[in-house]
Amino acid sequence: MSPDLPRNRLHRAIVTLWRQLPFFVWLIALWMLLWGQFTWLAFLTGLIAAIVVTRIFRLPPVELSGRVNLWWGFVFVLEFIAAVIHGSLTVAWQVLDFRRQPGAAIIAVQLRTDDDLIMTHTGVTASLIPGSLIVETDRDRRILYLHVIGVRDDADVERQRASVHHWEARIVRAVGSRAQLRAIRADAAARRPSTESGSAARGSGTARRGGAR
Repeated sequence: MSPDLPRNRLHRAIVTLWRQLPFFVWLIALWMLLWGQFTWLAFLTGLIAAIVVTRIFRLPPVELSGRVNLWWGFVFVLEFIAAVIHGSLTVAWQVLDFRRQPGAAIIAVQLRTDDDLIMTHTGVTASLIPGSLIVETDRDRRILYLHVIGVRDDADVERQRASVHHWEARIVRAVGSRAQLRAIRADAAARRPSTESGSAARGSGTARRGGAR
């Protein structure tokens, strides 16, 4: 046996562990978020759950991008906390507002990236924010189906779709590959002209109505 063989195996094991470390940490963080506790007990039980999931269950290996942007990760965490607080207050107001019942709808959102991990992160993020819950996923067509409360018209539907796309973009900027990041930027650039032309059309219509008066 070559003396370099054990050394190569050790090197591959260290590289594999390093690449899987963000996924392992994410499982612990997800466990703590689901229980709503950030304690040492929640951390230890999350550590045990992560070990069970990654070592006992025979799951296909998760291919990570190898790219982590700490700044966008920090931005994601801050925006997520703000969204959870805002969603909690919104749902509480909808429950206490007896003048009208909050509408509800099942919304289909097609993601822009073809990646299982990004799709999972986006779905979990949308489900953890009060007011929306993932009820079904279509992996082949990259579609998330959400049950959302507080929907009364098409504008609310589009606003919810834009929110899911926003979280997808934030996750890609934080941990996505460079190819996924380019796809997100290209999609944002393609959407911008249509948005600006729609705003210009509304502005010209307002000006014409003002002139008619």
